[in-house]
Amino acid sequence: MLKGAGAAGLTVAAGGLLSACGGDSDTDDSGKSSGPVAGSTVTFGSNYSDPATRSAFAALTSAGTAATKVKVKINTVDHNSFQQNITSYLQGTPDDLFTWFAGYRMQYFAAQGLAQPLDDVWKKIGGNFGPAAKQLSTGLDGHQYLVPLYNYPWVVFYRKSLFKKNGYSVPTTWDAYLDLCKKMKSDGLIPIAFGDKDGWPALGTFDILNLRLNGYDYHVKLMKHEIPWTDQGVHTVFQHWAEMMPYVQSGANGRIWQDAAKTLESKKAGMMFQGTNQVAAQFVSDKADLDDLDFFPFPAINPKWGQDYMDAPTDGFMLSKKAKNPAAAKALLEYIGTGDAEAEYLKTDQWDVGLAKGLKVPSYNAIQKKSVAEIGKCKAVAQFMDRDADPAMATAMISLIQKFVGDPSTGGIAALQKSAESQAKAIYTG
Repeated sequence: MLKGAGAAGLTVAAGGLLSACGGDSDTDDSGKSSGPVAGSTVTFGSNYSDPATRSAFAALTSAGTAATKVKVKINTVDHNSFQQNITSYLQGTPDDLFTWFAGYRMQYFAAQGLAQPLDDVWKKIGGNFGPAAKQLSTGLDGHQYLVPLYNYPWVVFYRKSLFKKNGYSVPTTWDAYLDLCKKMKSDGLIPIAFGDKDGWPALGTFDILNLRLNGYDYHVKLMKHEIPWTDQGVHTVFQHWAEMMPYVQSGANGRIWQDAAKTLESKKAGMMFQGTNQVAAQFVSDKADLDDLDFFPFPAINPKWGQDYMDAPTDGFMLSKKAKNPAAAKALLEYIGTGDAEAEYLKTDQWDVGLAKGLKVPSYNAIQKKSVAEIGKCKAVAQFMDRDADPAMATAMISLIQKFVGDPSTGGIAALQKSAESQAKAIYTG
């Protein structure tokens, strides 16, 4: 998942960290392919740097080569580094294709003229997806810029055996959730495992509290700065978060989420709120542990909204504006935008879920099956703060929220909001 902020920052020289790998395709001066698609090479910038996702992506591209005869040269970069340097990468010498994210993050770079529209690809693959997937792939100008691959929910994970042993029940309300946290703490457990060294995990907690308290439309408007950060609704989010913090694993700002997940895995922690493509991926090496893993949607707080919404980010692929072999790249995207391609990827990826209609993935485990069901129950899904907001605003909120996590006293909430609003005004209105 994304969750590295600073995507708008020019932190390396053009063509630096993510410089293209090159290729052997025939191109003319316009950058358009002048040779046959079959047998030519497409370069692919990838943030799938974890071993499991890297293997799944390799399987997908290998299947793409078999289907299209287009060779693929993958340029893999550390996940967070990829996000932090994406602007300079796209302005420099990018690969033909690159991994990216739906929603505002896609729209932002499309509006900057750093990606090519994929309307012709969507004319061929559009029937494979529902209207929601197409909308998530559509830029502000009405053109499509992304071919989606999968999504995944942000939910509360727990170990079934631990809940059974201690007689815990899955909470569906805020009061029941806090009561469970109190019971876990008295039992000597860390109620909520948490690591925020990378900054982005805490954005998910803000999002779910905001969605539960204020609803989806409020979330969207806040991310667009149509609602000020000094609004009472934001204050209420941080008040509830402060109420929860005594049960959250201490020292979160110095801990990566993977280490937090290990406390859940070792049964030292009772719960963890995180994306399935992170937590579930930590459990797949041991089938017994994976079979013992379960999750529930974050409990309801405001009865008006119940559990109607969640973050369920969508990942996919985009075509660089400076692509040297766009014809072959589009041929590859046409394959990726099929149920067969998603199924091929998901043979290895055991935590995300595909988006193609009628997708048949016999390898889905219980977590994936439940993910499909819970996402399907939602009236709307958000894309996560660092995808729904301006990238610079997401960066600003990471810093502010880390300060809150370090000192969650309610007395500092107003000052935090004031700082957020000041930065939002500078970012959104200049």
